Amino acid sequence: MSAALQVDALCKQYAGVRAVADVSFHVAHGEIVGLLGPNGAGKTTTLNMILGLLAPDSGSVAIEGLDIDTQRRAALARTNFAAVYATLPGNLTVQENLRVFGLVYGVRRLRHRIEELLEQFDLIRFRDTRCGVLSSGEQSRVSIAKALLNHPSLLLLDEPTASLDPSAAQAVRATIRDIARRERCGILWTSHNMYEVEAVCDRVLFLSRGRILLEGDPRQLPAQHGAANLEDLFIRIAREPLGLTEVTP
Repeated sequence: MSAALQVDALCKQYAGVRAVADVSFHVAHGEIVGLLGPNGAGKTTTLNMILGLLAPDSGSVAIEGLDIDTQRRAALARTNFAAVYATLPGNLTVQENLRVFGLVYGVRRLRHRIEELLEQFDLIRFRDTRCGVLSSGEQSRVSIAKALLNHPSLLLLDEPTASLDPSAAQAVRATIRDIARRERCGILWTSHNMYEVEAVCDRVLFLSRGRILLEGDPRQLPAQHGAANLEDLFIRIAREPLGLTEVTP
């Protein structure tokens, strides 16, 4: 079976600066992979190329074996995305937003699917509330529910719990882990919360200056590279990426 996501030798350059340089990785079905790195490392550029919003200078992206360049529609039909900055139309209610996006995605038994997600993300009491008056945490839950409408094979989550309180964030993490396991959905997850990454991700990729410096189990990588914990390793990569590369075995 093809990987949920396969990225090969992806490159992107802006005005002579290489934002992404020969990046290759995969996300298996049922796997949650953390894409980590400081601001400017190339995470957003990589996500935008995976979503087909940005054309790479070279390299390829395949979703379930479907090339995003030549089979864009079929590939993106198996994909969805949620981020704190990608807000939903504020003049529509929660239910209206889910219905509109469900129609766009061609979701079968849409009414039933909406009810499932309203219950799953504790949104039933907000069904007739306009999204624009919800708290940032409530809006985040709606965005994640929207991202799951079409039972995606690949789910891209960019800081999905950044606006949630600790209790809500824990519940969302548990729900997403369950979805990855039960529905065999591959998930690419970006976060600056290293506690969250350790709790959620099966594998992590550390990006710096457009390149992947490290890859592995987030619970084992710190000790392998002489760091006290994942946050300490993140800080070292952010401050001294070249020095870390030189001592990496």
